[in-house]
Amino acid sequence: MFEKKIYQERRQKLRHLVGNGLIILFGNNDAPCNYPNNGYYPFRQDSSFLYYFGLRREGLVGVIDADNGTETLVGDDIDIDDIVWYGSVDSVSQLAASCGVDNSVPMKQLQVICNDALRQKRTIHFLPPYRHDTKIMLMDLLGIHPMQQKESASLPLIKAVVEMRQCKTAIEVAEIEKACNIAYHMHTHAMRLTKPGLTEKYIGGQVDGMAHSLGEHESFATIFTQHGEIMHGNPSYAILQDGRLALCDAGAENAENYCSDNTRTFPVNGRFTQKQLEIYSIVEACHDYALEVAKPGVPWFDVHMNVCRMMTDKLKELGLMRGDTEEAVRAGAHALFLPHGLGHMMGLDVHDMEGLGQNYVGFDDEIQPSTQFGTNALRCGKRLQEGFVMTDEPGIYFIPALIDDWRSQGLHKDFINYDLVETYKDFGGIRIEDDILITSDGCRFLGQERIPYHPADIEEFMEARL
Repeated sequence: MFEKKIYQERRQKLRHLVGNGLIILFGNNDAPCNYPNNGYYPFRQDSSFLYYFGLRREGLVGVIDADNGTETLVGDDIDIDDIVWYGSVDSVSQLAASCGVDNSVPMKQLQVICNDALRQKRTIHFLPPYRHDTKIMLMDLLGIHPMQQKESASLPLIKAVVEMRQCKTAIEVAEIEKACNIAYHMHTHAMRLTKPGLTEKYIGGQVDGMAHSLGEHESFATIFTQHGEIMHGNPSYAILQDGRLALCDAGAENAENYCSDNTRTFPVNGRFTQKQLEIYSIVEACHDYALEVAKPGVPWFDVHMNVCRMMTDKLKELGLMRGDTEEAVRAGAHALFLPHGLGHMMGLDVHDMEGLGQNYVGFDDEIQPSTQFGTNALRCGKRLQEGFVMTDEPGIYFIPALIDDWRSQGLHKDFINYDLVETYKDFGGIRIEDDILITSDGCRFLGQERIPYHPADIEEFMEARL
């Protein structure tokens, strides 16, 4: 938790940006696994609640009156039964004081607060809920059915939160760097361990263990798979095979819940084949191009599209694509190989703030999301600003079902050499991902140490493990 002055200043700015009405920020509750007392799922506080209050205890709600400036922390103190099992914790009033909030009330008072605001016909601002218990609470408090809550969420509050959270301050960058340092150990540990005969599940478990040992936990469910063509290929019990590529997409949350997100693709046996190197070098070039051009004022959409053009040119050199590059990219033919966006914003969420609505977080009045397959998965397109933290993650994938589907329809046959693509259907996929900070004149890597990603560096690193 940062010093309470930071949270006080954040809430003051939020009140100013929203302007009027009652702001309600819901913290999260515990989420038991398969019966009430099995707390298998680790507690994770709502990110916006964390940003404005910094408190990690479950069952809390923050209320900010934008008209008179009063702030109230709502929650119930734990009883003796909980103390027996979990130990003593600070009272709600003590928690409120720790983040600079003067008032605290028990949870039953939240209904009274909302009833008073409704009776006075005041605007009640809330963010789009994503947990079912919060949706039920909102229905009880405000009478809004869960199916209508997303559209009823406050646009002024959404825009205010995005404006405040999108540019990271120096103390936030320092926390993200700590998460990136943990990710370095996660990924290099995977490289050291990986070899034929082990299971994906074993390596994935070791990666997760590193995140839990050095930080809070993973920032998302770890991806470790020989089938890199599957975007979210969680570890299976499959045995790692000699000659295959392993893709590890993993990140950490540090003690302050700031996130990292990196991907590395490397040979199971430690040595790339020539065919693997040819595809890898394209992804590597696209990754490095983004580092060269990303800076304030540049639309991330343009960086993404230029990466698609570069990728198409280089796939043409291998004979996998053909025709005019500009026409091919305009038609979306490149998305057979890159069906996702170049990267996303990152902070307290690994896909920062995306639950608030992609149109408000990654796009704006100038640049709107595309509806074209592949490009429609670009999470952010707006102009970069100093303080943005972005992921740079190009990839090339050979997805058998997608190849068969497009070929059967004759899609983009003027731009795709399907006969040659057929010979890659057992290839898998390659992705390289790093976290970057947009600076005043460009961008820089985040993290003290660079996870090896140049082919020679990967092979040297993996050879040294033996």
